[in-house]
Amino acid sequence: MKYKLGDFVRFIDEKLEGFVTRIIDEQMIGVTGEDDFEIPVPAAKVTLVHGYKKPDAVSENLSNPLDVSIANFKAKGIYLGVVPDPKANSVVHFHLINDTSFQLLATLVTEQRGNKGEFAGNIASNSAEKIYSAQLADLQLWPKMLINILYFTKQHPEIPNPLTFSEKFKAKDFSGSKKNLPIINQQGWLIRLDEPELVIDADKLKESFFKSAEEKVTISKPEREVDLHIEKLRDDHQFLSSAEILGIQLNHFNKALDAAIVNQMPEIVFIHGAGNGTLRHEIQKKLSKHPKVQTFMDAQKEKFGFGATRVLLK
Repeated sequence: MKYKLGDFVRFIDEKLEGFVTRIIDEQMIGVTGEDDFEIPVPAAKVTLVHGYKKPDAVSENLSNPLDVSIANFKAKGIYLGVVPDPKANSVVHFHLINDTSFQLLATLVTEQRGNKGEFAGNIASNSAEKIYSAQLADLQLWPKMLINILYFTKQHPEIPNPLTFSEKFKAKDFSGSKKNLPIINQQGWLIRLDEPELVIDADKLKESFFKSAEEKVTISKPEREVDLHIEKLRDDHQFLSSAEILGIQLNHFNKALDAAIVNQMPEIVFIHGAGNGTLRHEIQKKLSKHPKVQTFMDAQKEKFGFGATRVLLK
């Protein structure tokens, strides 16, 4: 297969173009165009658009790292950055990020019904390389990844032992919020491969000895309107099943309702959307049995339609 996920291709027989978002088999690929609709097409029916450069392309500079003094030598900071493709959001790219002063010799092997070498290369100091791409919808089918790293420098610091990272990723591994990734300066999920150096803050350690056993817990006052749409609650919602999404939404609802009661709010509105009505039904079932709820009703229809519930509290 000469195409890779994220490649920009043009149809031979039609005036269409898009990004490769799925490798179906050796003869078939999935191509997603501007309408975000994926079209299965024989690989022989498209051609690679040469010279196209993605806006997020990572520099492939493999020059030797600049010499730095031993005092300024940075020994820690190796990450795996997972970044959604800016043009084909159903695809993510894995970048090996070297935020150290070492030069790294790295390999990636995927393990699924046998081993397959995916990447081998030299990653210069303060640089990154894309080492793998995958389709989000196939997360459960992703192979186990094995990354091996050797450290190299012409200077004279202590050389760490070779680093091995082995992981079969699951949806929970991407449950955290996206953050700006070092070196590549893009939004994505960051996984640390080496352990940071342990730094003990003497002042904080002293404070911990004198901390009261019983501290007053403060609960923040929620917004008057609480949006329960899953895309507002989790960045990784595309990885979650319907049952997991419902559980997260109900948990957020319960916490917001409790916070409103503690802060003695007279009322609160929960925006749950219309959808198939499951979330609305579960919320109103809980409200009907809650001792601190005076009554509830559909919120302002002109603003929310039938997608929100207004709750009056005692």
